[in-house]
Amino acid sequence: MLCCLLSMGDTYRMTGNFRGAEYAYTEAISLSRLMRKKLMRADAMVGLGLSLRALGDWKGALGLFSDAESIYKKKSDTEGLAFVLWAEAGAFRVGGDAKKAIRSFRKAQKLFSSFPDTEHQKATGYCLCGLGGVSRVAGLRDDSLNYYREANKLLSSLHDRFGIAYSHCGIGNALRMKGDYAGAMKHLRKAETLYKGIGDIVSYSYTLWSMAMTHLMKGRLKESAQCLEKAARRFKTTGDVRGLVYYRLGLGEVLFLRGNIRHAKTALTRSLEDSRKHDFSIEACHAEVLLNYITTNKPDNSCYKKIGLQLTFSSIPFNIP
Repeated sequence: MLCCLLSMGDTYRMTGNFRGAEYAYTEAISLSRLMRKKLMRADAMVGLGLSLRALGDWKGALGLFSDAESIYKKKSDTEGLAFVLWAEAGAFRVGGDAKKAIRSFRKAQKLFSSFPDTEHQKATGYCLCGLGGVSRVAGLRDDSLNYYREANKLLSSLHDRFGIAYSHCGIGNALRMKGDYAGAMKHLRKAETLYKGIGDIVSYSYTLWSMAMTHLMKGRLKESAQCLEKAARRFKTTGDVRGLVYYRLGLGEVLFLRGNIRHAKTALTRSLEDSRKHDFSIEACHAEVLLNYITTNKPDNSCYKKIGLQLTFSSIPFNIP
């Protein structure tokens, strides 16, 4: 029964049903306590933390990861420790702490690399993707592209469909940040096809958002708006509040460029409020900077400097990382 609950939680989580996953993992934690199965309880804690992170509660996730990490260390479970460090890194990224995210991803990568089997090598590839993502939001465009390309090479050699899609999406975003919009769309289309085939609604939602931003930078407002609405429907289905923050950031830019200043401010204000509510510091900066530009017609990048990001914004459209 405990194994079933853990598997249910994993399956719910990977298909975007985070509330279902939350229930299954919570039940697994309770049952593992009764059975005195500490390692399985730690596994359930990590799963629950990943689900809460997806629902916007990255602080609650970090608390669970810390408790699980203590168990793995006491039990000398290197595999579990590597997994929780990877999970922790993602939570730090959502919380806007790029330095801690990079540190945890590198620790996880080192541990996963110590295992010779295929599954752990795939995990190494996911760490490289994570490093690519954090580097992108920190403004380190070349590092981001290099990490994603290294991940794509590794995961392609291992025939990991999800990992290949993940890395293609990352390469597309990295190229978008470097101004190569044709190359970006080429890789994003590859990720789209793979994610559709897998049925990964969570990752596909962010790919749609990335495609929307690529269209935006090329001035294709109609196509951008269409991709944003598709992404928004999926973010709402999964309860991804951070995804909806990004949707409204993109929507605010589209509306501004269409001359609808009032509704652009409404979308960006909602994005700022939700970011502050959940302590999404990076996303709050994006919203602040965009709102300030709409109001004053001048860029102010001081917000990024305060949280240690090498990002600069000059005008709309702003190529949000």
